[in-house]
Amino acid sequence: MASKSSGDLVDLPGFFADLVRCETRLYNALNDRLRERHGIVTSQFEFLRYLRDHPGSRVADLAAEFAVGVGATSKGIDRLERRGWVLRQPNPSDRRSSLLALTDGGLRLVDAADKTFTDGLAALIGDSFDDLSASSAVRAISKLRSVLERDQIGTPTG
Repeated sequence: MASKSSGDLVDLPGFFADLVRCETRLYNALNDRLRERHGIVTSQFEFLRYLRDHPGSRVADLAAEFAVGVGATSKGIDRLERRGWVLRQPNPSDRRSSLLALTDGGLRLVDAADKTFTDGLAALIGDSFDDLSASSAVRAISKLRSVLERDQIGTPTG
């Protein structure tokens, strides 16, 4: 299936394949760097970074942000909690949920891993775009994500 865009035919299945394969390769390469340097994988880093940047979040907040099920998110937080990087604290406004907080060790870890992640991403992507095409790509993907999230497309049910 192709779609018209500015007079050009766009191969949407090809775009999808490229998008998914790029994401997978970047994710795997960052996984390797984070595992080697910090003993964590990309999904753990993303949870830790989200908690650093959004103090007092709940498991449901992470699940919504990353479009994964609440059960899988809770298990991921359990692993981070066992490693001593995250704490569950009682939620004063809803006794059915907990608020998540980074420990001092979790904060030190995510801050160190953030540099590895950002430097790795820059090295992996750096020469692929000039400033204009990078800016256009970021805007296009950001807009696509916003529309998908607004319309609750691809949101897990559990």
